[in-house]
Amino acid sequence: MLSFIYKNSSFIKRFSLWLDQFGWFDDNLRFLSILIISVIFYFISKNIIIKITQKLIKKTKTELDDVLFQEKFLKRIALVLSLIIINSFANLIPELASLIHKIINSVIVYLFVALANGILTGIYEFYERTSKTNDRPIKGYLQIVKIIIWIFGAIVIIGILLDESPWALIGGLGALTAVLLLIFRDTILSFVASIQISNYDLVKVGDWIEVPKFGADGDVIDISLNIVKIQNFDKTITVIPTYKLVEDSFKNWRGMTLSGGRRIKRSVFIDQSSIKFADNELLTKFKNISIIKDYLIKISTEVEEYNKENNIDNSELVNGRRLTNVGTFRAYLINYLKQRNDIDKSMTFLVRQLAPGADGLPIEIYVFTNTTKWDDYESIQADIFDHILAVIPSFDLRIFQNPSGNDFRQIGNK
Repeated sequence: MLSFIYKNSSFIKRFSLWLDQFGWFDDNLRFLSILIISVIFYFISKNIIIKITQKLIKKTKTELDDVLFQEKFLKRIALVLSLIIINSFANLIPELASLIHKIINSVIVYLFVALANGILTGIYEFYERTSKTNDRPIKGYLQIVKIIIWIFGAIVIIGILLDESPWALIGGLGALTAVLLLIFRDTILSFVASIQISNYDLVKVGDWIEVPKFGADGDVIDISLNIVKIQNFDKTITVIPTYKLVEDSFKNWRGMTLSGGRRIKRSVFIDQSSIKFADNELLTKFKNISIIKDYLIKISTEVEEYNKENNIDNSELVNGRRLTNVGTFRAYLINYLKQRNDIDKSMTFLVRQLAPGADGLPIEIYVFTNTTKWDDYESIQADIFDHILAVIPSFDLRIFQNPSGNDFRQIGNK
């Protein structure tokens, strides 16, 4: 059909008649001249016409032409026109005409498929920019259309190369569909999964991911159509079928790496029998701790004023507002962590109590370091909890732990 259109082009006919005036100009030289003219036409279109077109497109008010007629799209159109010119004069070399027609027609079909996919991509970008209904995504539907276009384009190309009707090829493939699905089941699933992984940017080479079902915890070192290779931190290699990443859940740590901070989320358990109100003696002791000295002066003044205003009987600590050793300890931890340069204060920063249980009262540290390097992170975390465990007795608190064999021996010696 394309050849029919090309052969009947009035411009091409006139140009061919003009060349016939030169008897000494044989067919091979004619075809070579047409080839040179086509190349020149492509470069003129690429470097002059396309640039002028892009300037005109940018001046329009609508955004649709900006996303549809991008530079790559216009270059493909110029290439198609150049190939049409070459294809129209392929009959000048009769012995190669059939081969030239097949090759060029196949390339033209491929370019038209690529242009159709570019249009669909532009439609999606325009929709994302202008649509107010982002809760109704169209990306999945466009992906299905793209797959259908590529499959149909591949069938048309095969038909052109084999001189067969595309519809006859489609009918023949229908009978083999069940067998092909059975034989290439994993490949088909992996192919679809690869498209999803690529389009949704789920995994990249270099990402740290965890896939508990397969015992994988490490860096992705290779992603192919059928498998994803993960090098675990113990230097072993885990190989996972590509479609399993979409079929099952996994954790990607890329977001943590890009944020620049890694979370510390760990608790110390306080023996609840050591928790008490802070009397004057204990408050005096606490005020010698420089990190919380200003805090204690301020909060003590607030508590004293409150109790005076409400005529609180101070003979019993339970009356009115009182400071506790565990509350003062939490205030100490907040000020201590704020003074550390290796903690990111712009991210979530919490020192909180969790629900008490059989293991005591959990005081949880929930902060982020300002580095994501594993060794530095572990060093910072260990340093913080070394300090916390060492400073707890200064607040008349005790760490909760189950009795050890030495504890039972000491009881027996008594």
